[in-house]
Amino acid sequence: MSFLAFLLLGLIAGAIAKLILPGKQGGGWLITLLLGVVGALLGGWLGSVLFGVGLEEFWSIQTWLLAIGGAIIVLLIYGLIVNRNKRTA
Repeated sequence: MSFLAFLLLGLIAGAIAKLILPGKQGGGWLITLLLGVVGALLGGWLGSVLFGVGLEEFWSIQTWLLAIGGAIIVLLIYGLIVNRNKRTA
């Protein structure tokens, strides 16, 4: 998968993860892109470790499910960190 396709995958996976998660997540499109790309990397790594599959093709359903799952995990962690910082400040 090319670099631009991976960025697009990360942006879309991050946006879908934001739609799936309840509540309001902070951050704009840049944060969504970054968290989505990190989530796609995490999802690809977890998929290869746990299931023996990774991010292979842009149009593959397993690629999208792994990227969205990873983005959800990263958004949850990001939300915990941001909310903890808001409470202490």
